[in-house]
Amino acid sequence: MTRDMHQPHDRLFRKVFSEPAEAAGLLRAHVPSWLADTLNWSSLTLMNDSYVDDDLRASESDLLYAVEQRPDAAEPGDARRSLRLYLLFEHQSRPDRLMRFRLLKYCCRIWDDFLRSDEAEETPDLPAIVPLVFYQGASRWRHATQFSDLFAKPVREWPWTPQFTHLLVDQSQTGAGAVRGEPLGRLAQLALMAAARREMREALETAVRLMGELDRAGQSERFAVVVLYVLRTQDEETLREFGAALRREVRGPGGDMNTYGEQLIQEGRLEGIREGVLKGRQEGRQEGRQEGRQEGRQEGQVAMIESFLHAGVGWSTIEQATGFDQEAFELLRRQIHASDRES
Repeated sequence: MTRDMHQPHDRLFRKVFSEPAEAAGLLRAHVPSWLADTLNWSSLTLMNDSYVDDDLRASESDLLYAVEQRPDAAEPGDARRSLRLYLLFEHQSRPDRLMRFRLLKYCCRIWDDFLRSDEAEETPDLPAIVPLVFYQGASRWRHATQFSDLFAKPVREWPWTPQFTHLLVDQSQTGAGAVRGEPLGRLAQLALMAAARREMREALETAVRLMGELDRAGQSERFAVVVLYVLRTQDEETLREFGAALRREVRGPGGDMNTYGEQLIQEGRLEGIREGVLKGRQEGRQEGRQEGRQEGRQEGQVAMIESFLHAGVGWSTIEQATGFDQEAFELLRRQIHASDRES
């Protein structure tokens, strides 16, 4: 729950791209066409394990998929093969030179898991892994993608130096209109882009138009997670503009959209939500005892959820946005009130 509350980028990335159709739309757009044309994209399945180092989970998210090659793409007499597509989302503001080192380490962990699986008993071959780094930071990615470039030039071509490279999706300079993929996946990319690059109002404007298209197609409930992400990552002025544009574009029944699209993005109620989020952030950053920091974060969580409830948001939407169900929220609120009485 704490990870969901304090890592909105991770939550949006996982929520959207855990859907195979949305993942296929993103991946197919960015792997080389010669490879994309050999894959049976309808066979794409999510593999649940995460391979990111524990101390980097605040700045990296990952998803691993299996996908089969099309039978007509295999060599004559060769069995149909399953590949791994490994998507690593780098949600920090600047690129990291050692990303390719960590990526190779994560790939080795994937192969380790394969060797311990039942699948390894059926084939002696390790599965091919296609690694993609998805980056939307404030500055352009200027580092090489070839692992051997981390070594001194004289030894880069030695047979003992690993020759490993990764694909790079660098959207730090990408315009909103160039974002590719399925509708929800494009929405998620645009929202993440707007959070990483504060001047990217174009991204939110494009996102709102896409939400309008989904609403007219009767699919407005699908982008609830994107709206909630925007609420948690944008400033007050941007949110007021976003809310006004959303009300112009989303006119249908919209399910929960009428609840939070028409109510949460009203200035007074929005202020309460933002105060709850900011309070948790500010308390969490203060120096002092860990107990005090934890209490501040919990009070911020409770204030945020109470603001949602005041606005009329249902528990299904709150749980999706925060990771708390009603029982967990009531328990946390009782604990905080008991602590206040003791002090």
